[in-house]
Amino acid sequence: MKTAVVTDSTAYIPKDLRDKLNIHMIPLSVIFGGETYQEEVEITAADFYEEVKHKDLPTTSQPPVGEFAELFEKLSKEYDAVISIHLSSGISGTFQGAVTAGSMVEDIQVYPFDSEISCMVQGFYVVEAAELAAAGKSPQEIVERLEEMKKSIRAYFMVDDLSHLQRGGRLSSAQALIGSLLQVKPLLHFEDKKIVPFEKIRTRKKAMKRMVDLFWEDVKSGEPYQAVIIHANREAEARQWKAELAAEYPNVEFMISYFGPVIGTHLGEGAMGFGWVKK
Repeated sequence: MKTAVVTDSTAYIPKDLRDKLNIHMIPLSVIFGGETYQEEVEITAADFYEEVKHKDLPTTSQPPVGEFAELFEKLSKEYDAVISIHLSSGISGTFQGAVTAGSMVEDIQVYPFDSEISCMVQGFYVVEAAELAAAGKSPQEIVERLEEMKKSIRAYFMVDDLSHLQRGGRLSSAQALIGSLLQVKPLLHFEDKKIVPFEKIRTRKKAMKRMVDLFWEDVKSGEPYQAVIIHANREAEARQWKAELAAEYPNVEFMISYFGPVIGTHLGEGAMGFGWVKK
């Protein structure tokens, strides 16, 4: 049985890796005024962070169901099944779009998978699924492995500017004002598929240290892990952080990723995230 792997653009998997592993990607969009741009296709993360300096914060939109149906239809000519892995259904209707489109196509079995998370931590599932599909594993075996990964996947992130969360409806104006005055850097995570505060921390440095403490709790066993540092236009800081962590945790394979346009709209420039999973 030949299985295809589909994800959406918010996994922010580098194009060369997508091409190498034959991962199919459906883009979400950002809308500046009347102009719509598909992220990872028509607008890069770097372009996006430049644009928001001069324009109002954009809105975001999920892919039309028709785009999913069209892709699944096309894949049905070559594949028997498709594993479709998407950002958390608690923050976007993208996963539901894949479910709906999957019920519309006839010649291919669609297995939608809710990552319950986003960004390159979602990408961990996608890469694993693609490698297993290439090795000839059945869709059921792949989904089983993804469910197993869910038990050890963790991710935390910190926002630098609370106004984005407030404008996106994630934080009340009073909380944003108080947070800014006190320099609070809320540490956030996904719980029950939604973004919720994990802890309120006073400074950026302390928030990043707290993420490392949480990470240490999981990786101190010495078992092999993979981890990702995710940044919103703070590449130099991310590289420095990665170098420090890689020297300290030889049992962990580290990579760097980014918050692209859609997720960056909600978190704002300067956000940092840290995610990991047991290999």
